[in-house]
Amino acid sequence: MAWLLYLALLILLVGGIALAAVNLPGLWLMLAAVCGYAWLTGWAYVGKWWLLVLLLVAIIAEVIDTFAAGAGAKRAGGSRRGTIGAILGGIIGGIFLSFLIPVPLLGTVIGICVGTFFGALAGELSGGRHVEHSLHIGVGATKGRLTGMLAKVAIGVVMAVLIVWRAFPVKAAASARGALPATRPITRGVR
Repeated sequence: MAWLLYLALLILLVGGIALAAVNLPGLWLMLAAVCGYAWLTGWAYVGKWWLLVLLLVAIIAEVIDTFAAGAGAKRAGGSRRGTIGAILGGIIGGIFLSFLIPVPLLGTVIGICVGTFFGALAGELSGGRHVEHSLHIGVGATKGRLTGMLAKVAIGVVMAVLIVWRAFPVKAAASARGALPATRPITRGVR
């Protein structure tokens, strides 16, 4: 039974990384999958402390992903308006532009990037900045957002590797029983 659950967990982890790559809630799918696995296996392989650590890692990844656009705008010399515009533009672009771009899943990434760019641009222009400077801030915000998305996927891969290692049924079962079985010393000719 544990092996079937482990196989299902592996499939959901791969799906979670794929969803995170297109900026959908893949890390949360991974976390839900490992929570279900832990519960269904009676906490024998993955404990509650591991789940708490994974929850904190997922929250950190989401914060990095969300605020990377603002950091990119700030790094490019943007104002507070440009930073806020980049963050809000990315969220709005991810929601509304995803449906306008007819490329499944990739449309979400494109929508987020376009929204980030125009959000930063609009924020800077509303503050009285010149168009050329505002365009530069928009590009910086978009680069930051892409960096944030890549960081989120990298963190998702690290989470998946940790989960695969920790949830492996055989290793955890041996450690749950206590020490590994003792071996008999080899004695030649002595009885």
